[in-house]
Formats: sequence, C-alpha cells, structure tokens
Amino acid sequence: MLVWAVASQKGGVGKTTTVASLAGWLQKEHLRVLVIDTDPHASLTSYLGFDDDAPEYNLFDLYAAPEVTRELFLKTVTRTRHQGLDILPSSMTLATIDRQLSGRQGVGRILSEALGKVRDCYDVVLIDCPPVLGALMVNALVASTVILVPTQTEFLALKGLQGMVRTFDIMTHADPSINFDYLIVPTMFDKRTRASNQSLEFMREHYQKLWNGCIPIDTRFRESSSRRLPLPLMDPACRGSQAYRELLCDLVSHELSNDKSNVTPALAAVLADDSDDGIALTHHSEELVSSAVKNMMGGKV
Repeated sequence: MLVWAVASQKGGVGKTTTVASLAGWLQKEHLRVLVIDTDPHASLTSYLGFDDDAPEYNLFDLYAAPEVTRELFLKTVTRTRHQGLDILPSSMTLATIDRQLSGRQGVGRILSEALGKVRDCYDVVLIDCPPVLGALMVNALVASTVILVPTQTEFLALKGLQGMVRTFDIMTHADPSINFDYLIVPTMFDKRTRASNQSLEFMREHYQKLWNGCIPIDTRFRESSSRRLPLPLMDPACRGSQAYRELLCDLVSHELSNDKSNVTPALAAVLADDSDDGIALTHHSEELVSSAVKNMMGGKV
C-alpha cells in the first residue's frame, strides 16, 4: 500500500484538486483508494459529496481514541458514490486536535500506525493536508511514502514552497530516522503569461525535486468541484485530467524504483495500461514493471 500526502503551507495552490484528481484516475483503474481529509475546513469531504458533519464517524474519532484498532479505523471510513473510492472525512472538531493530543506519547505517528492495520485494504491512500504545521500535518507527512507539494506558478506561492522544504529539514533534524521523499508539482500553469513562465523557470533553477511536468490552468477543474465529481471521472480527455494522468504514472514508476513491495499488482498495471494506449514507457519503467510482474507471479528476478 502506498501513502501519498499532498501538502503545502499556502492555501489555494491545488492540494484538494490534486488529491481528488489522482483519486479519480485510480478509481477509473478499478483500484482500491482511500482519501483522508485532515483539513478542518473539510474541502475534500465536501468535494466528494459530503457535508462536514454528515458522516457518522470522521477522522477526529480516530485521533481521539486511546487506541486505534483495525475495526475502529474501518468504522471511521465512509464509502463514496464511486465504487472502490472511500473517504475518511474531516470535521471542524479537528481544529482542536493539537490541544486534545497535548502530552500524548507518539502523537506524530498515530496515523502511520493506524494505516499499518489496513495495509491489505487499499492500493493507495491519499491525504489532503491542512496548510498549517501541527499534529495533523506531521501525522500525514510521517505516514507517507511520497509527499506531493503543489505549488502555483506565481511568485507568492513560492513562499509556501520554501516553508514546506524548511519544514522537511526541521523534522528531519528533530528525528534523523525520518527520510522525506517529496516531489514539487507546479500547478495552475498558464503558458500565456510571463509570470507563470518565470515562476516555473525559477523552480527549475532552485529545486531539484521538481516534477518535470506541470498542471495547467483548466476551467474544467472549477466545474468538476461544483459538480462534486473528480475531473477524471467527469472529463478524462481534458488537459487537466491528462496532466494528472501523467503525474500518476510518474508516481507509480517512482514508487516501483523505491520499493516495489509497496506497489500492488493492480497499481503496477497502470503503467502497462498506458503503454498499451500508446504512451511509451522508458526502458527504466519497462524493467520496473517487468520485475514487479515477475514478483507477482512468483518468478525470480
């Protein structure tokens, strides 16, 4: 099971859109997907068709429990109207979680340990993080295999990016056993504007862990959120959807190269599916997929 956290210390850069779009593509591939809304504003919960107080259980119940069991975790999960796509919804009560957890031992690893109890239930878990460094963000970052940092291609957003990179450094210094694997994802790119092009060039010059693609401006994102429907499920052919499809394939390839034991056979097949659709895999990706399939079939690599 893979865990992808989507985090930024600036609002409005596309965190929720990124979670919803990646989840939409994974659901279209008939994969088992869980999205976790850790932001008290509950934007992702609303995006997927729930009011923040509608589900009987939410993420607060998991954090408030003295011990998280598999049964409790699964009780807090709510099914969406899209088969295979579940949500662990948010609630306004999460805004009090730092105070609620004050003095509790291992507070930063609650979510990581909880997810370990349901590794067999999902192919991918996606976590939408709040824009504030606190217990909720720390739990999401520690639990993740890869952290995505959406960054709008405009200069004010670069401050949020700097803050996130500094957060990674601070947390690693505090606990050297933590090794954050993160990827900066340029969002809301408008190739017609000088500001977007200059911001993207700045990121390319100053950040090594930058995705080589970008998420373009697309009015269909706004329509999909108003319809409470992830864009790949509403319009898979539009440019915004296709950009997130490319990001998904790059993430799967990256995870295979890191630790293929975390990648389920169904998820590894996403790359093979794209190859069949005429999207050429690199030689490196072909080897990774081949190796993963051999392992699935019990053959020696």
